[in-house]
Amino acid sequence: MKLLIPYLATVVFFFAVDLVWLGVIAKDFYRSGIGHLMGDGFNIPAAIVFYLVYIAGVFFFAVNPAVESGDWQRAAFLGVAFGFFAYATYDLTNLATLRDWPLGLALADMAWGSLLTGAAAVVGYSVATRL
Repeated sequence: MKLLIPYLATVVFFFAVDLVWLGVIAKDFYRSGIGHLMGDGFNIPAAIVFYLVYIAGVFFFAVNPAVESGDWQRAAFLGVAFGFFAYATYDLTNLATLRDWPLGLALADMAWGSLLTGAAAVVGYSVATRL
């Protein structure tokens, strides 16, 4: 129960920042690269499950170890690493298996996922250590 508030705060942070990135800042970048693959909308239940499961992974692999060691920099490092591996799995699999998946988009998405996940891990750590 002690991690529920930090977990929910991290979900909200990650979702809000990712929404701004995908829906405003990089919207045209993604549309120009993979617009031919995109649907008209998105699957809301699948998106909700992704955010909930992904942040659980952030807590398991980055936040909890950092809280145990009392080191926010560990949260940042482990978060960046987790984000890199997760986003690399997605983007490199798409690059390997889908026609016309742009290399530049894959690299940018991997960088974004690493940065956002590292920031989210620090948010989770910060909230968890203040309770």
